[in-house]
Amino acid sequence: MTDRYTDKPFLKLLDAYVLDAIGHLDEKSDAQLTAAEPALREAFGGESDWRGIVVERMQFPEGIAGAIREVWEKGAVRFREEQGHEPDPAEFTRIFNDTNFPH
Repeated sequence: MTDRYTDKPFLKLLDAYVLDAIGHLDEKSDAQLTAAEPALREAFGGESDWRGIVVERMQFPEGIAGAIREVWEKGAVRFREEQGHEPDPAEFTRIFNDTNFPH
């Protein structure tokens, strides 16, 4: 199995953005991304924090994080009803990004 991020460094940042939007980005990852902001700006452009870099590069409209969270919350209710357990935030993120932002 290949690494999801091989030759796709921005995808890792996009996945982190979605995890953050749904409230499941862990503090350690957030701190690492914050510390890496100078390198991220150099690699991907922009003047913002790491979240802003994603928004700028993807040309997301204002409020996209809230919209992603809404998809998560509504889908989680349906998932629990159908599957009987909580959905996996990482799996949601992978499917969400692969479906909406093919790479």
